[in-house]
Amino acid sequence: MSVLIYIDQSNGEAKKASLEAAYYGSQVAAKEGGDAIGLFLGEGSGLESLGNYGLKKVLQVNNAAFNNFDSKAFTKVIAEAAESIGAKTVVIPFNQNGKSLAPRVSVKLKAGYVPGASTLVDNGTVTKSVFSGKAYATYGFNTDKKVIGLSANSIQVQKSDTTASVEAFNTSVSAGDFASKVLSVETVEGEVPLTEAEIVVSAGRGLKGPENWGMIEDLAHALGAATACSRPVSDIGWRPHHEHVGQTGATVKPNLYIAIGISGAIQHLAGVNQSKVMVVINNDPEAPFFKAADYGIVGDAFEVVPKLVEAVKQFKAQQS
Repeated sequence: MSVLIYIDQSNGEAKKASLEAAYYGSQVAAKEGGDAIGLFLGEGSGLESLGNYGLKKVLQVNNAAFNNFDSKAFTKVIAEAAESIGAKTVVIPFNQNGKSLAPRVSVKLKAGYVPGASTLVDNGTVTKSVFSGKAYATYGFNTDKKVIGLSANSIQVQKSDTTASVEAFNTSVSAGDFASKVLSVETVEGEVPLTEAEIVVSAGRGLKGPENWGMIEDLAHALGAATACSRPVSDIGWRPHHEHVGQTGATVKPNLYIAIGISGAIQHLAGVNQSKVMVVINNDPEAPFFKAADYGIVGDAFEVVPKLVEAVKQFKAQQS
């Protein structure tokens, strides 16, 4: 039984979440005795390298019409691909596009769906975090087919030097199957996408105003990190809403999350508490965030952060 993995892409390159899904799918295939086969929609090259993440084969719809995401059309292609290879399991990254696709695909295939899974399939069950990360629940499937939405940063990827074969996939999807049409795309250059970032530097009202964000960006730049903020900061217009992380904003799971001047309300923690390491900088020793943090610095951000920036720069200079 083959496992199909949807490879979410941007500008022809697989997103980090897709590489994790590919490796996860290969481990599921190894346990279930089949091949891990990826599905890449749109133009892109070098797909053989997806074999580094365990894929045996990559099916590609090499058509510019698929360069931009469309949930309706993509759902139809994924279902067609799953049927064509007899896949009993479909793995989809649990990111923005994946959250739109997976429920549609599960309905199309009459498959059970578990969103946000964080463990391999074991005896037909998978585990996911619930109650804003305060507990874990194990889910089973009552269906022959299953769709798994893989939570980001939930598995440790191990690369190999194996390459995958790449084959064209002929789909019946036509222009009429697309529900939307992209008229223009504006991209921001030089910034690490928040949901893809390995390191996130986030700040709150403790920064006292938007004019003080320069040192946050300096630290993020020194670390190669993305910047984020708490909800109050985005609500009052200090930072754009797409940087808001928390229960009502983006959920992030970086390897390192640095929270500066953020008290740590439960709504904020819900969006960041699955980060591998959390560092908190706050001048209030009673800030709730310290109870959740792995490391904490009680101090004035305006004194601590510039010193951190300088320390990071010195460390990088010594390593070069």
